[in-house]
Amino acid sequence: MNNKIFIVLFIVLTTIALITGCNSRHVSTNFDKENFSDYFSASKVEIYEQAKDIKTRHNYIGVVEGQDCQIKPHHAAPDEINARTQARRQAFEQQANAVVFTGCALLTSEQLAKLNNSNDAQQCHAIVICYAKAFAVESPTKD
Repeated sequence: MNNKIFIVLFIVLTTIALITGCNSRHVSTNFDKENFSDYFSASKVEIYEQAKDIKTRHNYIGVVEGQDCQIKPHHAAPDEINARTQARRQAFEQQANAVVFTGCALLTSEQLAKLNNSNDAQQCHAIVICYAKAFAVESPTKD
């Protein structure tokens, strides 16, 4: 009886080893250091209500924008939070650590249709675009 159990167990383990050993599939993930730093880059950019709220020395870098596109009418509506996050990522890429949002606009499919040849008009059912001024703000010095 022990020999039969041993033989069955040997056959099962050998079969499993052959099946998994001959598998040539390559598993790809997004666990990449760059993906993580890019993903969290927006959190390194502080949002100020107005430029006068920045209490330390700062330099104006330029205007940044972010957008969120609703591709089909039955998809989720475009989200201002996603557009603002994308603008903060763009600011980070330009070595900014602060932004002041100047406004967001929702463009509906009717408004996008008036843009004719725009890439956004061709790809989006509706879109939210947010604009911000990007700043490089010096850290306060400790005395």
